[in-house]
Amino acid sequence: MVVSVPATSANLGPGFDCLGLSLNLRNRFSVIPSVYTSIKIQGEGEGFSKFLVDNIFVKLFKEALQAKGIQENFEFSFTNAIPISRGLGSSSAIIVGALSAIDYYLTHTLDKEEILHASLVHESHPDNITPAVFGGFNVVAVESLPYKENKQRRKQIYHLKTSIPKNLKAVVVIPSHSISTKFSRMALPKRYGSADVIYNLSRVGLMSMIFMQEKWELLKAISKDRLHQDRRMKLYPVLYGVQKLALENGALMSTLSGSGSSFFNMCYAEDAARLQAKLQKKYYNFRVLILDFDNQGVQIEE
Repeated sequence: MVVSVPATSANLGPGFDCLGLSLNLRNRFSVIPSVYTSIKIQGEGEGFSKFLVDNIFVKLFKEALQAKGIQENFEFSFTNAIPISRGLGSSSAIIVGALSAIDYYLTHTLDKEEILHASLVHESHPDNITPAVFGGFNVVAVESLPYKENKQRRKQIYHLKTSIPKNLKAVVVIPSHSISTKFSRMALPKRYGSADVIYNLSRVGLMSMIFMQEKWELLKAISKDRLHQDRRMKLYPVLYGVQKLALENGALMSTLSGSGSSFFNMCYAEDAARLQAKLQKKYYNFRVLILDFDNQGVQIEE
């Protein structure tokens, strides 16, 4: 079997830890029964011995089978397109991919709701794992459950999705410089003022309605943030220029992707090539990709 998982862009400006969407840039994980266990990586992560020795996908997959009393060897082959540590959900893709492979191997189906909640045990960012599982634009909230009431699931993810129309494209700027989520979170304050919180709450509500009603002309004003984005961009100031140039050249919105360092830009399809050319000319050392949006989420490709 081959499990295919899309990249994601989380936060989308004001939606800190609660908004995310899916991009058609995919990691593909092939799992084939074999006499011996082997791991092969192509694309992102290729040549890194660490991912051959300590591979999260393989660890989760084999542990799940061992818990069922299944002792088998497999040939694992990974073709990775999602950049590592660039804010495009590479870790979420691995976890969602592994848990989807487990579910399909054991049941020949994909129970996406169970995959989502199982993923939350290993990946604490529901704004990344939810679009990776379901595709589209997602609004998510997490509620802790009393242990006595549910011993199998400690947290409940509430989520709603809407598909993203084909007349929109993503233009993603991917620097060579990586930023770890853990490090970028250290730059954030422990407390926020009520004015800043209300500012973001109003924009999260409006942005959700924008995606539902397709009022794209409002995005430039509504995708602003006061909680996290500016503090994270200060860790890599060149991103201010990326955002300014994008908004001046057809981007409907321009936001830090996750914790960075990638920058996510949305535009109309007819503006994508021009926007890409402008960004690539200015930032020639960065990768600038035009991507479709993904509305499917994780898939099995047999």
